[in-house]
Amino acid sequence: MSYRNSREMEEEIIRNYERDEHMMILVFAQWCVNHDLNPEELYKQAYPDQQDNPVLQQTLELVVPKEEAGDIPHDTVLGVLSLFGNEELSFVVTEHIAKLRK
Repeated sequence: MSYRNSREMEEEIIRNYERDEHMMILVFAQWCVNHDLNPEELYKQAYPDQQDNPVLQQTLELVVPKEEAGDIPHDTVLGVLSLFGNEELSFVVTEHIAKLRK
C-alpha cells in the first residue's frame, strides 16, 4: 500500500469518525429536547471545565421540536454515548433518566 493510499484511508477514517460523532451528539441533543432538558446544560454538568462545544452548537441547529421527533429510548442514548467513551456525559444522562422515572 502506498503512502498516498494509506494517508487517504486515514483521512477517510477521520471523516467517518467525525460524522459518527456528530450523529452521537445529535442523538444526545434530540433526546434532551424530547425530555424537556437543555443539552448545553447537561453537557456543562458533564464537562464543567470545557468551553462551549462547537460541534454541539452546530448540531443544535438540526434538532427538531419534540412534537416532530421520534422517540429515542434511554438505552439508545446511553449506548451511543458509551460507544464514544463519553462516560461523564453518560453519568449525567443516567442521573436525569432516574429523575424522569420518578
